Amino acid sequence: MRSSRLGIFVLLITAVFLSTNCSYYNQVMSRKNLVDGSLAYKERKFEVAEDLFRRAAARDPEGKTVEGRTAQIFLARTLHSRFIGDRRHTELAEEAIAEYKKALAVDKNDQSSYKAVASLLDNLGRQDESQQWVTARSTDNSIKPEYRAEALTSLAAKQNTCANEVTDTPETKKTVKGKDGKDVFQFTKPANAADYERLKGCVAEGMRLIEQAAALEPDVVKNASAANVSSLTDEQLKAELDAVKPFESSRSYRASLIIQASRLAEMDGRTADRDKLKADADKAKADFLAISEVSKALQTEADNRVAAKAAEANANANAAK
Repeated sequence: MRSSRLGIFVLLITAVFLSTNCSYYNQVMSRKNLVDGSLAYKERKFEVAEDLFRRAAARDPEGKTVEGRTAQIFLARTLHSRFIGDRRHTELAEEAIAEYKKALAVDKNDQSSYKAVASLLDNLGRQDESQQWVTARSTDNSIKPEYRAEALTSLAAKQNTCANEVTDTPETKKTVKGKDGKDVFQFTKPANAADYERLKGCVAEGMRLIEQAAALEPDVVKNASAANVSSLTDEQLKAELDAVKPFESSRSYRASLIIQASRLAEMDGRTADRDKLKADADKAKADFLAISEVSKALQTEADNRVAAKAAEANANANAAK
C-alpha cells in the first residue's frame, strides 16, 4: 500500500513539474529532435529527418523560440531536398515554400529562406510569381540594403540576358576591320522590329534596376579597398565580406548593361552616345575588378583563418593523445 501511494505521489509531482515547466520541457525535447533530425539529414535519411523536424516545429508553430524557428527552417530544407531528389512530388516544394515563408515572417532578412523560395518557384515553372517575389524584396525598405541590392541585381541580370539575346547574334554582331586593321565588332539593328523594341525595353529596364542597386552601395563597400584585412576581427571580416559580395555582382552587371546600352546606341547610329557609353563601361569594369580584388582578399583571409583553427584543433588533439 505504501509503495502504491509513493507511486501516485511521484506521478503527481511529475505532472505538476511538467505543467509548470511545459515550455522548458518542450525546448529540451525540440532540441533533441533538432539534433537527431540533423544527424538523419546528414545521412540523407530525409523522411526520418522530416518527422523529427515536424515534431519540433509542432511545439512552436509560430516560431517564437529559437528552437521553433530553427525547426521551421530545417523542415523547409528537408522538404526542399526531398523535392530536388524527385521533382514529381511538387507537393513537397509547395510545403517547403510555406515553411520558408513562416521563417521569413519572423525574420524578413533571412536571406537563405528568401532565395530558397525564389528557387523553388522557378523550379515549379512559376516564373511570374518568382519575379513578383524578387521584386517585392527589392522594394521593401525594411530589408537590409545589401539584400535589396542583391534582389535588384537579380532582376537586372535577367534584363541583361534579354538584351544579349538580341545583340549577340550573327545577324546583329558582325566582325569588321577597325581603323588599325584589327578585327572589331560592329552592331547593327535586327531586321525584326519586335526584337529591336524588346532590346530597347530590356536595356532601359536593366539600367533602371542596376542603378537602383548601385545607389544602395554603402560607404563600407566604397571604402573597402582601404581596409586592413588582417586587422579585422572574425566578426568584422564576415560583416565586410557579406556587405561586399552583393555589390561585387551589381558592379559586374552594371558594366555588362552599359555595354548593352552602347551596342544599342551603335545600332541607332548615335556615335557620340556609343563612345561615351564605352568609356563608362570601361570605368564600370574597373570598379568591378577593384571590388572583386577586395572580395578575394577578404575570402582568402577568412579561409586562412578557418584552416589555421582546424590545424590548431588537430594539433591540440594529437598532443592530448
